[in-house]
Amino acid sequence: MSTGASPMPTAAKQSTRVEYGKALVQLGHENPDIVVLDADLSGSTHTHLFARAFKERFFNMGIAEQDLMGTAAGLALGGKIPFASTFAIFAAGRAWEQVRQTIAYGNLNVKIVASHGGVTVGEDGGSHQAVEDLALMRVLPNMVVLVPADGPETRAMIRWAAEYVGPVYIRTGRMPFPVLYEEDHRFVLGQGSILQEGEDVTLAGIGLLLHHCLEAAGQLKAEGISARVLNLSSLKPLDWELVVDSARRTGALVSAEEHLSTGALGSAISEVLTGHYPVPLERIGLRDVFGTSGKPADLLKHFGLTPEDIKKAALRAIARKTRR
Repeated sequence: MSTGASPMPTAAKQSTRVEYGKALVQLGHENPDIVVLDADLSGSTHTHLFARAFKERFFNMGIAEQDLMGTAAGLALGGKIPFASTFAIFAAGRAWEQVRQTIAYGNLNVKIVASHGGVTVGEDGGSHQAVEDLALMRVLPNMVVLVPADGPETRAMIRWAAEYVGPVYIRTGRMPFPVLYEEDHRFVLGQGSILQEGEDVTLAGIGLLLHHCLEAAGQLKAEGISARVLNLSSLKPLDWELVVDSARRTGALVSAEEHLSTGALGSAISEVLTGHYPVPLERIGLRDVFGTSGKPADLLKHFGLTPEDIKKAALRAIARKTRR
């Protein structure tokens, strides 16, 4: 469990998918066993940076995601450390059987880094907006599931994943995120971070919605409400001790994710609270619906994923707490 608070956002912004590409190049120079596969989307996933530096260790599998995962599994069996990348909707959806039957079931050393998760994919529409990928990956035995919050955490996660032996799913985003952590940030599996201390309610987020939690905490502060803010980027395994500690200290929680409100962060927190320390929990996420086409900002508002929505959820959670 994390005990120290982390730096607050700076004016700088970084895209997690871009920082993934940069991290691959650095690791490629350090470890000749690292290989990268993509499904004809290297310009979007930013694996093209690795392809440019290490042509003989990059494999464009074409629009064949099932083959992508099967080939990555074979390379892992041959002693390589494959990073397999495509959009989240294809990695977790179209290739789910190969991920389950070969990679997870075989506990193979494959790193799946999926970009374009959530509704902020924008105009590509509901068919390309993965809002169920984290749930699909979280349910798989052996699979680690991670969602970085900024550039430094992305780079730290990729470096950690290259050293970890086993299957990993990392979701990156299309939009740039504010920078939270220092350049030398170190990722620890199963450990969350306290970004801001508070006493009245806990706001727990991942990815883009973590930043909205911080904004919501500022809005609550203006009304005299103190909010603790958690980064739970290690979705599986989750830092359950930090969740329980937050429940004891604040008595109410809000989960926030650019995903369905079931199956991922909200469900994971609910499972912890039910088993250890039941308190009111409000879940911010899509409510049993697919995404739709639109501008990212409009979609976040449409689906109730804004800082204002998190603030309202926090007030509801606090009201439920006082009625107990």
